[in-house]
Amino acid sequence: MTATRLKYFQTGSFAAGNRLVNPESRSVQSGAERANAITCGHRACQGCGEALGARYALDAAMRATGGDLIAANATGCLEVFSTPYPESSWQLPWIHSLFGNAAAVSTGIAAALRAKGNTHTRVVGQGGDGGTVDIGFACLSGMFERDDDVLFICYDNEAYMNTGVQRSGATPPAAFTTTTQAVGEEPGAPWGQGKSAPLIALAHEIPYVATATIADLRDLEAKVQRAMSIRGARYIHVLVTCPLGWGTPSSDSLRVARLAVETGIFPVWEGAYGDVTAVTKIRHRLPVEDYLQAQTRFRHLFKPRRRDALIERVQARADRNIRRFGLIDPVEYDPVALHVEGGS
Repeated sequence: MTATRLKYFQTGSFAAGNRLVNPESRSVQSGAERANAITCGHRACQGCGEALGARYALDAAMRATGGDLIAANATGCLEVFSTPYPESSWQLPWIHSLFGNAAAVSTGIAAALRAKGNTHTRVVGQGGDGGTVDIGFACLSGMFERDDDVLFICYDNEAYMNTGVQRSGATPPAAFTTTTQAVGEEPGAPWGQGKSAPLIALAHEIPYVATATIADLRDLEAKVQRAMSIRGARYIHVLVTCPLGWGTPSSDSLRVARLAVETGIFPVWEGAYGDVTAVTKIRHRLPVEDYLQAQTRFRHLFKPRRRDALIERVQARADRNIRRFGLIDPVEYDPVALHVEGGS
Protein backbone atom coordinates (compact mmCIF):
# COMPACT_ATOMS: atom_id res chain seq x y z
CA MET A 1 0.00 0.00 0.00
CA THR A 2 1.51 3.30 -1.09
CA ALA A 3 1.18 6.49 0.95
CA THR A 4 0.47 9.88 -0.57
CA ARG A 5 2.03 12.92 1.09
CA LEU A 6 -0.70 15.43 1.79
CA LYS A 7 -0.23 19.10 0.99
CA TYR A 8 -1.95 21.88 2.89
CA PHE A 9 -2.42 25.12 1.04
CA GLN A 10 -3.13 28.55 2.48
CA THR A 11 -6.54 29.61 1.19
CA GLY A 12 -5.91 33.24 0.33
CA SER A 13 -3.42 35.87 1.44
CA PHE A 14 -5.06 36.58 4.78
CA ALA A 15 -6.02 33.09 5.93
CA ALA A 16 -4.59 30.67 8.45
CA GLY A 17 -6.10 27.30 7.70
CA ASN A 18 -9.63 28.30 6.72
CA ARG A 19 -9.92 31.25 9.10
CA LEU A 20 -9.46 34.87 8.21
CA VAL A 21 -6.87 36.63 10.34
CA ASN A 22 -7.64 40.07 11.75
CA PRO A 23 -5.80 42.82 9.82
CA GLU A 24 -3.75 43.89 12.86
CA SER A 25 -2.58 40.30 13.33
CA ARG A 26 -1.53 39.64 9.77
CA SER A 27 2.11 38.99 9.01
CA VAL A 28 4.25 41.28 6.90
CA GLN A 29 4.27 38.75 4.08
CA SER A 30 0.49 38.38 4.00
CA GLY A 31 0.03 42.10 3.37
CA ALA A 32 -0.28 43.47 -0.13
CA GLU A 33 2.01 46.36 0.90
CA ARG A 34 4.99 44.09 1.66
CA ALA A 35 8.25 45.42 0.28
CA ASN A 36 9.52 42.30 -1.52
CA ALA A 37 12.97 43.54 -0.53
CA ILE A 38 14.50 40.50 -2.21
CA THR A 39 12.34 39.66 -5.17
CA CYS A 40 12.10 36.88 -7.74
CA GLY A 41 14.91 36.09 -10.13
CA HIS A 42 17.65 35.31 -7.64
CA ARG A 43 19.62 32.11 -8.03
CA ALA A 44 19.32 30.49 -4.62
CA CYS A 45 19.01 26.73 -4.43
CA GLN A 46 15.51 25.31 -4.17
CA GLY A 47 14.54 25.22 -0.50
CA CYS A 48 17.26 27.72 0.51
CA GLY A 49 16.62 28.76 4.10
CA GLU A 50 18.80 31.86 3.77
CA ALA A 51 16.74 33.30 0.91
CA LEU A 52 13.56 32.73 2.90
CA GLY A 53 14.96 34.18 6.12
CA ALA A 54 16.39 37.24 4.39
CA ARG A 55 13.12 37.99 2.61
CA TYR A 56 11.09 37.90 5.80
CA ALA A 57 13.68 39.78 7.86
CA LEU A 58 14.23 42.60 5.39
CA ASP A 59 10.54 43.00 4.59
CA ALA A 60 9.84 43.28 8.32
CA ALA A 61 12.59 45.88 8.65
CA MET A 62 11.19 47.79 5.68
CA ARG A 63 7.72 47.88 7.24
CA ALA A 64 9.14 48.98 10.59
CA THR A 65 10.99 51.88 8.96
CA GLY A 66 8.43 52.85 6.35
CA GLY A 67 10.87 51.78 3.65
CA ASP A 68 13.59 54.14 4.92
CA LEU A 69 16.33 51.52 5.11
CA ILE A 70 19.83 50.76 3.79
CA ALA A 71 21.34 47.27 3.86
CA ALA A 72 25.00 46.24 3.82
CA ASN A 73 25.70 42.64 2.83
CA ALA A 74 28.83 40.56 3.40
CA THR A 75 30.18 38.31 0.67
CA GLY A 76 28.58 34.89 0.84
CA CYS A 77 25.68 32.86 -0.48
CA LEU A 78 23.15 35.65 0.04
CA GLU A 79 25.23 38.14 -1.91
CA VAL A 80 26.26 35.72 -4.66
CA PHE A 81 22.84 34.33 -5.51
CA SER A 82 21.07 37.69 -5.30
CA THR A 83 23.45 39.89 -7.29
CA PRO A 84 25.07 38.12 -10.25
CA TYR A 85 26.55 41.07 -12.17
CA PRO A 86 24.90 43.08 -13.68
CA GLU A 87 21.64 41.88 -12.08
CA SER A 88 20.18 42.33 -8.60
CA SER A 89 17.15 40.96 -6.78
CA TRP A 90 17.29 43.68 -4.11
CA GLN A 91 14.63 46.38 -4.10
CA LEU A 92 16.17 48.69 -1.51
CA PRO A 93 19.47 50.59 -1.22
CA TRP A 94 21.94 47.72 -0.86
CA ILE A 95 25.74 47.71 -0.55
CA HIS A 96 28.03 44.71 -1.02
CA SER A 97 30.90 44.63 1.47
CA LEU A 98 33.88 42.31 1.68
CA PHE A 99 33.58 38.97 3.45
CA GLY A 100 34.74 40.24 6.81
CA ASN A 101 33.72 43.89 7.13
CA ALA A 102 29.93 44.06 6.75
CA ALA A 103 29.59 45.30 10.33
CA ALA A 104 32.22 48.00 9.74
CA VAL A 105 30.57 49.08 6.48
CA SER A 106 27.20 49.23 8.24
CA THR A 107 28.77 51.36 10.96
CA GLY A 108 30.24 53.66 8.32
CA ILE A 109 26.86 54.09 6.66
CA ALA A 110 25.25 54.94 9.99
CA ALA A 111 28.05 57.42 10.76
CA ALA A 112 27.69 59.08 7.35
CA LEU A 113 23.94 59.46 7.84
CA ARG A 114 24.52 60.96 11.27
CA ALA A 115 27.10 63.40 9.87
CA LYS A 116 24.55 64.55 7.30
CA GLY A 117 21.97 65.13 10.03
CA ASN A 118 19.86 62.19 8.87
CA THR A 119 18.34 60.56 11.95
CA HIS A 120 15.50 58.73 10.20
CA THR A 121 17.20 56.34 7.73
CA ARG A 122 18.06 53.06 9.43
CA VAL A 123 20.81 50.54 8.68
CA VAL A 124 20.82 46.74 8.59
CA GLY A 125 23.97 44.65 8.20
CA GLN A 126 23.77 41.06 6.93
CA GLY A 127 26.10 38.12 6.69
CA GLY A 128 26.34 34.36 6.87
CA ASP A 129 27.99 32.51 9.73
CA GLY A 130 31.39 32.60 8.01
CA GLY A 131 31.31 36.37 7.52
CA THR A 132 29.84 36.91 11.00
CA VAL A 133 31.19 34.32 13.42
CA ASP A 134 34.63 33.94 11.81
CA ILE A 135 36.01 36.45 9.32
CA GLY A 136 33.93 39.45 10.44
CA PHE A 137 34.03 38.76 14.16
CA ALA A 138 36.35 41.63 15.16
CA CYS A 139 34.35 44.20 13.18
CA LEU A 140 31.12 42.92 14.71
CA SER A 141 32.51 43.07 18.24
CA GLY A 142 33.65 46.64 17.60
CA MET A 143 30.18 47.57 16.41
CA PHE A 144 28.72 46.13 19.62
CA GLU A 145 31.30 47.87 21.83
CA ARG A 146 30.60 51.27 20.27
CA ASP A 147 26.83 50.63 20.42
CA ASP A 148 26.48 51.73 16.82
CA ASP A 149 22.90 52.20 15.65
CA VAL A 150 22.86 49.12 13.39
CA LEU A 151 20.85 45.90 13.37
CA PHE A 152 23.13 43.07 12.29
CA ILE A 153 21.49 39.82 11.14
CA CYS A 154 23.45 36.58 10.83
CA TYR A 155 21.91 33.92 8.59
CA ASP A 156 23.54 30.82 10.05
CA ASN A 157 23.64 27.74 7.82
CA GLU A 158 26.54 26.34 9.84
CA ALA A 159 29.31 26.22 7.20
CA TYR A 160 30.89 28.11 4.30
CA MET A 161 28.32 26.90 1.81
CA ASN A 162 29.12 29.25 -1.07
CA THR A 163 32.73 28.07 -1.38
CA GLY A 164 32.10 24.33 -1.10
CA VAL A 165 30.75 23.48 2.37
CA GLN A 166 33.81 24.05 4.57
CA ARG A 167 33.64 24.13 8.37
CA SER A 168 32.98 27.48 10.10
CA GLY A 169 32.98 28.51 13.74
CA ALA A 170 29.25 27.74 13.76
CA THR A 171 29.53 24.19 12.42
CA PRO A 172 28.21 21.76 15.06
CA PRO A 173 30.39 18.92 16.39
CA ALA A 174 30.37 15.68 14.37
CA ALA A 175 28.98 17.35 11.23
CA PHE A 176 30.54 16.35 7.93
CA THR A 177 31.99 19.14 5.79
CA THR A 178 34.63 19.02 3.07
CA THR A 179 37.22 20.08 5.67
CA THR A 180 35.91 17.86 8.49
CA GLN A 181 35.71 14.43 6.93
CA ALA A 182 33.78 11.52 8.44
CA VAL A 183 36.88 9.53 9.41
CA GLY A 184 38.39 8.24 12.63
CA GLU A 185 36.86 7.52 15.99
CA GLU A 186 35.35 11.00 16.25
CA PRO A 187 34.34 11.71 12.62
CA GLY A 188 33.15 15.08 11.38
CA ALA A 189 33.67 18.50 12.93
CA PRO A 190 35.80 18.41 16.10
CA TRP A 191 34.36 18.78 19.57
CA GLY A 192 35.26 21.75 21.76
CA GLN A 193 35.66 24.24 18.91
CA GLY A 194 33.43 26.99 17.56
CA LYS A 195 31.60 29.75 19.33
CA SER A 196 28.11 31.01 20.17
CA ALA A 197 27.77 34.39 18.51
CA PRO A 198 24.42 35.17 20.21
CA LEU A 199 25.86 34.62 23.69
CA ILE A 200 28.96 36.65 22.84
CA ALA A 201 26.72 39.44 21.56
CA LEU A 202 24.74 39.25 24.80
CA ALA A 203 27.98 39.55 26.78
CA HIS A 204 28.57 42.94 25.12
CA GLU A 205 25.43 44.12 26.96
CA ILE A 206 23.93 45.73 23.88
CA PRO A 207 20.26 46.79 23.79
CA TYR A 208 18.89 43.76 21.95
CA VAL A 209 19.96 40.21 21.04
CA ALA A 210 17.72 37.44 19.71
CA THR A 211 17.80 34.08 18.00
CA ALA A 212 15.23 32.85 15.50
CA THR A 213 14.70 30.19 12.84
CA ILE A 214 12.89 29.90 9.53
CA ALA A 215 10.60 27.39 11.24
CA ASP A 216 8.73 30.29 12.87
CA LEU A 217 8.70 33.16 10.40
CA ARG A 218 6.16 35.19 12.37
CA ASP A 219 8.57 35.11 15.30
CA LEU A 220 11.39 36.28 13.03
CA GLU A 221 9.25 39.15 11.72
CA ALA A 222 8.27 40.20 15.23
CA LYS A 223 11.87 40.20 16.44
CA VAL A 224 13.09 42.27 13.51
CA GLN A 225 10.30 44.79 14.05
CA ARG A 226 11.11 44.91 17.76
CA ALA A 227 14.79 45.44 16.99
CA MET A 228 14.00 48.29 14.60
CA SER A 229 12.06 50.05 17.36
CA ILE A 230 15.28 50.29 19.38
CA ARG A 231 18.32 52.50 18.88
CA GLY A 232 21.86 51.24 19.31
CA ALA A 233 23.60 47.97 18.41
CA ARG A 234 21.27 45.02 17.90
CA TYR A 235 21.90 41.45 16.80
CA ILE A 236 19.63 38.67 15.50
CA HIS A 237 21.01 35.19 14.81
CA VAL A 238 18.80 33.20 12.44
CA LEU A 239 19.19 29.46 11.87
CA VAL A 240 18.68 28.87 8.14
CA THR A 241 18.77 25.37 6.71
CA CYS A 242 20.84 24.51 3.63
CA PRO A 243 19.64 21.53 1.56
CA LEU A 244 23.01 21.29 -0.21
CA GLY A 245 25.31 21.47 2.79
CA TRP A 246 23.06 19.65 5.25
CA GLY A 247 21.96 16.94 2.85
CA THR A 248 18.22 17.40 3.22
CA PRO A 249 15.38 17.39 0.67
CA SER A 250 14.44 20.88 -0.48
CA SER A 251 10.93 20.29 0.81
CA ASP A 252 12.19 19.63 4.35
CA SER A 253 13.87 22.96 5.07
CA LEU A 254 11.25 24.13 7.55
CA ARG A 255 10.83 20.69 9.12
CA VAL A 256 14.53 20.33 9.87
CA ALA A 257 14.70 23.84 11.33
CA ARG A 258 11.73 22.95 13.54
CA LEU A 259 13.51 19.79 14.68
CA ALA A 260 16.51 21.90 15.70
CA VAL A 261 14.23 23.83 18.05
CA GLU A 262 12.16 20.91 19.34
CA THR A 263 15.24 18.86 20.24
CA GLY A 264 16.95 21.73 22.04
CA ILE A 265 19.84 21.86 19.57
CA PHE A 266 19.03 25.49 18.72
CA PRO A 267 17.52 27.51 21.62
CA VAL A 268 15.28 30.42 20.63
CA TRP A 269 15.43 33.38 22.99
CA GLU A 270 15.67 37.16 23.38
CA GLY A 271 18.00 39.23 25.52
CA ALA A 272 18.84 42.81 26.44
CA TYR A 273 21.76 44.45 28.23
CA GLY A 274 23.39 41.15 29.15
CA ASP A 275 20.33 39.24 30.34
CA VAL A 276 18.08 36.68 28.65
CA THR A 277 14.61 38.22 28.83
CA ALA A 278 12.41 35.66 27.04
CA VAL A 279 12.61 32.14 25.64
CA THR A 280 10.49 30.11 23.25
CA LYS A 281 9.43 27.00 25.11
CA ILE A 282 9.67 23.60 23.44
CA ARG A 283 6.12 22.42 22.89
CA HIS A 284 6.87 18.87 21.77
CA ARG A 285 10.25 17.63 22.93
CA LEU A 286 12.07 15.21 20.63
CA PRO A 287 15.37 13.31 20.88
CA VAL A 288 18.29 14.69 18.89
CA GLU A 289 18.37 11.49 16.88
CA ASP A 290 15.32 12.72 14.96
CA TYR A 291 17.24 15.84 13.96
CA LEU A 292 20.49 14.04 13.13
CA GLN A 293 18.90 11.34 10.98
CA ALA A 294 17.15 13.94 8.83
CA GLN A 295 20.51 15.12 7.44
CA THR A 296 23.20 13.29 5.48
CA ARG A 297 25.93 15.40 7.12
CA PHE A 298 25.38 13.25 10.23
CA ARG A 299 24.77 9.87 8.56
CA HIS A 300 28.19 8.59 9.66
CA LEU A 301 26.79 8.53 13.20
CA PHE A 302 24.41 5.75 12.12
CA LYS A 303 26.10 3.94 9.21
CA PRO A 304 28.04 1.75 8.59
CA ARG A 305 27.85 1.35 12.37
CA ARG A 306 25.88 3.22 14.96
CA ARG A 307 27.99 5.49 17.20
CA ASP A 308 25.89 5.70 20.34
CA ALA A 309 28.57 7.50 22.36
CA LEU A 310 28.69 10.40 19.90
CA ILE A 311 24.91 10.57 19.61
CA GLU A 312 24.75 10.76 23.41
CA ARG A 313 27.23 13.65 23.36
CA VAL A 314 25.01 15.56 20.94
CA GLN A 315 22.02 14.78 23.17
CA ALA A 316 23.94 16.11 26.16
CA ARG A 317 24.50 19.42 24.33
CA ALA A 318 20.77 19.68 23.69
CA ASP A 319 19.99 18.79 27.31
CA ARG A 320 22.33 21.55 28.46
CA ASN A 321 20.56 24.09 26.24
CA ILE A 322 17.23 23.03 27.72
CA ARG A 323 18.51 23.49 31.28
CA ARG A 324 20.44 26.66 30.54
CA PHE A 325 17.61 28.55 28.88
CA GLY A 326 14.67 26.91 30.66
CA LEU A 327 13.20 25.65 27.41
CA ILE A 328 11.03 23.10 29.20
CA ASP A 329 9.37 23.46 32.59
CA PRO A 330 11.43 21.51 35.17
CA VAL A 331 8.55 19.16 36.04
CA GLU A 332 8.34 18.14 32.40
CA TYR A 333 12.05 17.76 31.77
CA ASP A 334 13.51 14.29 32.25
CA PRO A 335 16.57 13.48 30.11
CA VAL A 336 16.37 9.79 30.98
CA ALA A 337 12.76 9.60 29.78
CA LEU A 338 13.77 11.49 26.64
CA HIS A 339 16.37 8.85 25.78
CA VAL A 340 13.87 6.08 26.40
CA GLU A 341 11.38 7.78 24.11
CA GLY A 342 14.08 8.21 21.47
CA GLY A 343 14.90 4.55 21.50
CA SER A 344 11.35 3.27 21.37
